[in-house]
Amino acid sequence: MAAVAQCVRAALRPRYPLLSFSLRTSPRLLCVATQQQNTGQNVEEDQSQSQNEQKVEPSSAEKLLTDEKAKLEEQLKEVTDKYRRALADAENVRQRSQKLVEEAKLYGIQSFCKDLLEVADILEKATESVPKEEIKDENPHLKSLYEGLVMTEIQIQKVFKKHGLLRLNPVGAKFDPYEHEALFHAPMEGKEPGTIALVSKIGYKLHGRTLRPALVGVVKDA
Repeated sequence: MAAVAQCVRAALRPRYPLLSFSLRTSPRLLCVATQQQNTGQNVEEDQSQSQNEQKVEPSSAEKLLTDEKAKLEEQLKEVTDKYRRALADAENVRQRSQKLVEEAKLYGIQSFCKDLLEVADILEKATESVPKEEIKDENPHLKSLYEGLVMTEIQIQKVFKKHGLLRLNPVGAKFDPYEHEALFHAPMEGKEPGTIALVSKIGYKLHGRTLRPALVGVVKDA
């Protein structure tokens, strides 16, 4: 026991001189000092362990936050892509709808124009059927009738042109199956094969779209 006390006093002398002096006189103080030293070491160990736990816990929390951030970024990317696709689809629908509306405005009178074409054909035939040699001052009634037919035909063509309806009289032009309908093919001297030599019925186009193809005769190789 004396040897233990001596060792303790030697260990405590540099840090606790007063305590070392007291231990010489009281073995009880020796026990108390030893307990205090052990308690201090335990407290330091507990603090060190607590710090280590605190270091571990933040790293786990950071990992969870990182994973959650990655998930949210992925979800945001998916939602953004869907939003952009929805905008593109909506724009395509808007453009198609606008095109349909514009076409309806342009070609909504198509059926009405086809009916008017029959009237224009009758006027044209009536004008062509009047004998030109009979149109004289001596025949004022026939002359007035002819002039009235001509004026009516001119006026109806102005109305057609105003609404985008144009005549197709393709004599001498190349045959186009989208604008012309061939009634016959025949060889003709001095005419280039594939060209139109005769127009049996005038065609019409409405805003660039063929409303009625012209009925034609086409030149072929001899």
